[in-house]
Amino acid sequence: MSQNLVSLELSDEQLEAVRGALGVLETHLDGLISLSVDERSELRKMGPKSEMFARKAHDVLSLSPEILPGTFSLREFSADIKALDQLRPVFARLAVLARRSEDTEMALGSDIYRAALDGYRFAKAAGKGGVLDELSAQAAVRFAGQGRRKGGGDDTAK
Repeated sequence: MSQNLVSLELSDEQLEAVRGALGVLETHLDGLISLSVDERSELRKMGPKSEMFARKAHDVLSLSPEILPGTFSLREFSADIKALDQLRPVFARLAVLARRSEDTEMALGSDIYRAALDGYRFAKAAGKGGVLDELSAQAAVRFAGQGRRKGGGDDTAK
């Protein structure tokens, strides 16, 4: 193979352990929510400056809870801040893992596709036969409607 960005072999035991760990995460993080695109666009976002203001407001309100109406839950306000502080490091690790997962999936796909193109070229150079006929049929489907690219790019199998 002319390209090998990633080599990864996982045993059945490793995959089962990963699925188990994901199950544990899903069980213990079952309070996480999903927002629609519309819901996300309508929410007020809290950046660093807004967070400083919100934390200061919480501190001040905690000192004088009697000024708050009965409909305002200082307890829920406090619980939200605590949950955010607890989960941020978890979310950061999950985000890094998600990015690595996406990058690994992309690299594996690229390795596989590059190997397929190389293999097709080798089969084509070797001549005729059942292997070439099968690959040619698949290449015809994959590259239907594409003409030759200028410069003989690597992504064409024609």
